[in-house]
Amino acid sequence: MRLLFLGDVVGEGGCNFILKKLPEFKRKNNIDVCIANGENSAKGNGVTPKSCEMMFDSGVDMITLGNHTFKRPEISDYLDRDVAVIRPYNYPEGAPGKGVGIIDKGRVRIAVINMLGTVFSEPLGNPFREIDKALEKIDGCKTVIVDFHAEATAEKRAMGFYLDGKVTAVLGTHTHIQTADEQILPKGTAYITDAGMTGPIQSVLGIEPSLTIQKFRTNLPVRFENATGDYEMDGCLIDIDEKNGKATAIERVKVK
Repeated sequence: MRLLFLGDVVGEGGCNFILKKLPEFKRKNNIDVCIANGENSAKGNGVTPKSCEMMFDSGVDMITLGNHTFKRPEISDYLDRDVAVIRPYNYPEGAPGKGVGIIDKGRVRIAVINMLGTVFSEPLGNPFREIDKALEKIDGCKTVIVDFHAEATAEKRAMGFYLDGKVTAVLGTHTHIQTADEQILPKGTAYITDAGMTGPIQSVLGIEPSLTIQKFRTNLPVRFENATGDYEMDGCLIDIDEKNGKATAIERVKVK
Protein backbone atom coordinates (compact mmCIF):
# COMPACT_ATOMS: atom_id res chain seq x y z
CA MET A 1 0.00 0.00 0.00
CA ARG A 2 1.19 3.50 -0.78
CA LEU A 3 0.13 6.42 1.42
CA LEU A 4 0.53 10.13 0.75
CA PHE A 5 0.66 12.53 3.68
CA LEU A 6 0.40 16.26 2.97
CA GLY A 7 1.81 18.97 5.22
CA ASP A 8 -0.35 21.84 6.47
CA VAL A 9 -2.72 23.02 3.72
CA VAL A 10 -2.77 26.83 3.94
CA GLY A 11 -5.75 28.97 3.01
CA GLU A 12 -8.21 28.85 0.16
CA GLY A 13 -5.27 29.03 -2.23
CA GLY A 14 -3.82 25.83 -0.77
CA CYS A 15 -7.18 24.09 -1.09
CA ASN A 16 -7.50 25.19 -4.72
CA PHE A 17 -3.94 24.05 -5.44
CA ILE A 18 -4.55 20.49 -4.27
CA LEU A 19 -7.84 20.44 -6.19
CA LYS A 20 -5.71 21.15 -9.25
CA LYS A 21 -2.69 18.95 -8.52
CA LEU A 22 -3.63 16.10 -6.20
CA PRO A 23 -5.84 13.90 -8.45
CA GLU A 24 -3.18 13.61 -11.16
CA PHE A 25 -0.40 13.10 -8.61
CA LYS A 26 -2.33 10.27 -7.01
CA ARG A 27 -2.86 8.55 -10.36
CA LYS A 28 0.75 8.86 -11.47
CA ASN A 29 2.14 7.59 -8.17
CA ASN A 30 -0.38 4.83 -7.47
CA ILE A 31 -1.55 6.39 -4.21
CA ASP A 32 -3.99 4.24 -2.25
CA VAL A 33 -4.62 6.59 0.70
CA CYS A 34 -4.18 10.33 1.23
CA ILE A 35 -4.11 12.17 4.59
CA ALA A 36 -3.69 15.94 4.89
CA ASN A 37 -3.27 18.34 7.78
CA GLY A 38 -5.90 21.05 7.33
CA GLU A 39 -5.72 23.19 10.47
CA ASN A 40 -4.78 26.30 8.44
CA SER A 41 -6.95 25.59 5.42
CA ALA A 42 -9.48 28.38 5.93
CA LYS A 43 -8.85 31.86 4.57
CA GLY A 44 -6.59 33.61 7.07
CA ASN A 45 -6.38 30.88 9.69
CA GLY A 46 -8.14 27.89 11.19
CA VAL A 47 -10.39 25.38 9.44
CA THR A 48 -14.00 25.51 8.26
CA PRO A 49 -16.48 22.97 6.87
CA LYS A 50 -15.97 24.57 3.43
CA SER A 51 -12.19 24.10 3.49
CA CYS A 52 -12.62 20.49 4.62
CA GLU A 53 -15.04 19.75 1.79
CA MET A 54 -12.61 21.27 -0.72
CA MET A 55 -9.90 18.90 0.50
CA PHE A 56 -12.23 15.90 0.32
CA ASP A 57 -13.20 16.91 -3.24
CA SER A 58 -9.51 16.88 -4.20
CA GLY A 59 -9.10 13.25 -3.07
CA VAL A 60 -8.06 13.50 0.59
CA ASP A 61 -9.34 10.55 2.67
CA MET A 62 -8.71 11.93 6.17
CA ILE A 63 -7.98 15.42 7.55
CA THR A 64 -5.93 16.02 10.69
CA LEU A 65 -5.80 19.29 12.61
CA GLY A 66 -3.72 21.08 15.28
CA ASN A 67 -3.52 24.07 17.60
CA HIS A 68 -5.80 26.23 15.38
CA THR A 69 -8.57 23.61 15.39
CA PHE A 70 -11.16 25.73 17.21
CA LYS A 71 -10.22 29.13 15.77
CA ARG A 72 -13.45 29.20 13.76
CA PRO A 73 -16.64 28.60 15.78
CA GLU A 74 -18.45 26.95 12.87
CA ILE A 75 -16.07 23.97 12.94
CA SER A 76 -17.23 22.62 16.32
CA ASP A 77 -20.58 21.20 15.15
CA TYR A 78 -18.95 19.88 11.98
CA LEU A 79 -16.40 17.90 14.00
CA ASP A 80 -19.20 16.19 15.90
CA ARG A 81 -20.67 14.83 12.67
CA ASP A 82 -19.57 11.54 11.14
CA VAL A 83 -16.85 13.13 9.00
CA ALA A 84 -13.28 12.02 8.31
CA VAL A 85 -11.75 14.90 10.25
CA ILE A 86 -9.90 14.42 13.54
CA ARG A 87 -8.54 16.96 16.03
CA PRO A 88 -5.69 16.44 18.51
CA TYR A 89 -6.52 13.58 20.83
CA ASN A 90 -5.09 15.32 23.88
CA TYR A 91 -7.67 18.11 24.01
CA PRO A 92 -9.71 17.88 27.24
CA GLU A 93 -12.54 15.40 27.51
CA GLY A 94 -15.75 16.89 26.12
CA ALA A 95 -14.06 18.88 23.33
CA PRO A 96 -15.90 18.61 20.00
CA GLY A 97 -14.74 15.91 17.63
CA LYS A 98 -12.46 12.94 18.07
CA GLY A 99 -8.71 12.32 18.04
CA VAL A 100 -8.68 8.91 16.34
CA GLY A 101 -10.13 8.05 12.95
CA ILE A 102 -10.32 4.94 10.75
CA ILE A 103 -9.95 4.90 6.96
CA ASP A 104 -11.69 1.76 5.66
CA LYS A 105 -10.45 0.72 2.22
CA GLY A 106 -12.08 -2.70 2.26
CA ARG A 107 -9.00 -4.88 2.10
CA VAL A 108 -7.26 -2.78 4.74
CA ARG A 109 -8.19 -0.41 7.56
CA ILE A 110 -5.86 2.47 8.48
CA ALA A 111 -5.99 4.08 11.91
CA VAL A 112 -5.04 7.76 12.10
CA ILE A 113 -4.16 9.50 15.38
CA ASN A 114 -3.74 13.26 15.78
CA MET A 115 -1.69 14.54 18.73
CA LEU A 116 -0.60 18.05 19.75
CA GLY A 117 2.82 18.74 21.26
CA THR A 118 3.02 20.80 24.43
CA VAL A 119 6.56 22.24 24.29
CA PHE A 120 6.21 25.95 23.30
CA SER A 121 2.54 25.21 22.63
CA GLU A 122 -0.77 24.78 24.43
CA PRO A 123 -0.85 23.13 27.90
CA LEU A 124 -2.89 20.10 26.90
CA GLY A 125 -2.64 16.51 28.08
CA ASN A 126 0.85 14.98 28.05
CA PRO A 127 1.14 13.61 24.49
CA PHE A 128 3.39 10.72 25.51
CA ARG A 129 0.80 9.49 28.00
CA GLU A 130 -2.18 10.31 25.81
CA ILE A 131 -0.79 8.43 22.81
CA ASP A 132 -0.85 5.22 24.85
CA LYS A 133 -4.57 5.75 25.49
CA ALA A 134 -5.20 6.52 21.83
CA LEU A 135 -3.47 3.32 20.70
CA GLU A 136 -5.98 1.32 22.74
CA LYS A 137 -8.75 2.66 20.47
CA ILE A 138 -7.44 1.64 17.07
CA ASP A 139 -9.57 -1.50 16.87
CA GLY A 140 -6.89 -3.93 15.76
CA CYS A 141 -5.63 -1.92 12.76
CA LYS A 142 -2.13 -2.97 11.77
CA THR A 143 -1.47 0.27 9.88
CA VAL A 144 -1.37 3.27 12.23
CA ILE A 145 -0.45 6.81 11.14
CA VAL A 146 0.32 9.49 13.73
CA ASP A 147 0.25 13.21 12.88
CA PHE A 148 2.25 14.83 15.69
CA HIS A 149 1.51 18.55 15.43
CA ALA A 150 4.31 20.07 17.47
CA GLU A 151 6.72 23.01 17.65
CA ALA A 152 9.85 21.51 19.17
CA THR A 153 12.09 19.27 17.08
CA ALA A 154 13.24 17.36 20.16
CA GLU A 155 9.66 16.57 21.18
CA LYS A 156 8.92 15.26 17.69
CA ARG A 157 12.07 13.14 17.53
CA ALA A 158 11.39 11.72 20.98
CA MET A 159 7.86 10.77 19.94
CA GLY A 160 9.22 9.04 16.86
CA PHE A 161 11.50 6.82 18.91
CA TYR A 162 8.83 6.29 21.58
CA LEU A 163 6.45 4.91 18.96
CA ASP A 164 9.05 3.08 16.86
CA GLY A 165 7.71 -0.40 16.20
CA LYS A 166 4.29 0.47 17.67
CA VAL A 167 2.93 2.45 14.70
CA THR A 168 3.50 2.64 10.95
CA ALA A 169 4.52 6.30 10.77
CA VAL A 170 5.07 9.37 12.94
CA LEU A 171 4.75 12.46 10.74
CA GLY A 172 5.45 15.93 12.10
CA THR A 173 3.42 18.98 11.18
CA HIS A 174 2.98 22.59 12.36
CA THR A 175 6.24 24.35 11.48
CA HIS A 176 5.46 24.43 7.71
CA ILE A 177 9.11 23.91 6.69
CA GLN A 178 9.84 20.50 5.18
CA THR A 179 12.74 18.81 6.95
CA ALA A 180 15.36 16.59 5.34
CA ASP A 181 15.39 13.84 7.97
CA GLU A 182 12.91 11.32 6.59
CA GLN A 183 13.89 7.78 7.62
CA ILE A 184 12.73 4.35 8.64
CA LEU A 185 13.50 4.05 12.35
CA PRO A 186 15.20 0.86 13.65
CA LYS A 187 11.96 -1.00 14.46
CA GLY A 188 10.15 -0.18 11.21
CA THR A 189 8.36 3.13 11.78
CA ALA A 190 8.56 5.85 9.10
CA TYR A 191 9.46 9.28 10.47
CA ILE A 192 9.88 12.90 9.38
CA THR A 193 10.14 15.93 11.68
CA ASP A 194 7.96 18.09 9.45
CA ALA A 195 6.16 17.20 6.23
CA GLY A 196 6.14 20.83 5.11
CA MET A 197 3.36 23.05 3.79
CA THR A 198 0.89 23.10 0.94
CA GLY A 199 0.75 26.83 0.31
CA PRO A 200 2.38 29.91 -1.26
CA ILE A 201 6.10 29.57 -1.90
CA GLN A 202 7.05 33.24 -1.41
CA SER A 203 5.66 33.53 2.10
CA VAL A 204 6.50 33.24 5.77
CA LEU A 205 4.75 29.99 6.68
CA GLY A 206 1.98 30.91 4.25
CA ILE A 207 1.62 34.55 5.37
CA GLU A 208 2.41 37.66 3.31
CA PRO A 209 6.08 38.39 4.27
CA SER A 210 5.64 42.14 4.80
CA LEU A 211 2.99 41.51 7.45
CA THR A 212 5.16 39.04 9.34
CA ILE A 213 8.11 41.45 9.19
CA GLN A 214 5.88 44.22 10.53
CA LYS A 215 4.91 41.99 13.44
CA PHE A 216 8.53 41.22 14.29
CA ARG A 217 9.70 44.83 13.89
CA THR A 218 6.97 46.46 15.95
CA ASN A 219 5.84 43.76 18.40
CA LEU A 220 2.31 45.10 17.78
CA PRO A 221 -0.75 43.15 16.64
CA VAL A 222 -0.95 42.64 12.87
CA ARG A 223 -3.81 41.18 10.85
CA PHE A 224 -2.20 38.38 8.89
CA GLU A 225 -3.22 37.58 5.32
CA ASN A 226 -2.22 34.62 3.19
CA ALA A 227 0.42 35.34 0.57
CA THR A 228 -0.32 34.92 -3.12
CA GLY A 229 1.74 33.81 -6.13
CA ASP A 230 3.06 30.35 -6.98
CA TYR A 231 2.15 27.42 -4.74
CA GLU A 232 3.70 24.09 -3.83
CA MET A 233 2.37 20.86 -2.32
CA ASP A 234 4.70 19.36 0.29
CA GLY A 235 4.42 15.97 1.92
CA CYS A 236 5.80 12.47 1.92
CA LEU A 237 5.10 9.12 0.30
CA ILE A 238 5.15 6.04 2.51
CA ASP A 239 5.20 2.46 1.26
CA ILE A 240 3.60 0.07 3.75
CA ASP A 241 3.54 -3.70 4.13
CA GLU A 242 -0.17 -4.35 4.70
CA LYS A 243 0.49 -7.71 6.36
CA ASN A 244 2.36 -6.31 9.34
CA GLY A 245 1.80 -2.55 9.15
CA LYS A 246 5.51 -1.78 8.87
CA ALA A 247 6.77 1.03 6.67
CA THR A 248 9.20 -0.11 3.97
CA ALA A 249 10.07 3.31 2.49
CA ILE A 250 9.49 7.02 3.00
CA GLU A 251 10.18 9.74 0.44
CA ARG A 252 9.75 13.51 0.59
CA VAL A 253 7.66 15.07 -2.16
CA LYS A 254 7.36 18.67 -3.34
CA VAL A 255 4.96 19.42 -6.18
CA LYS A 256 4.93 22.86 -7.85
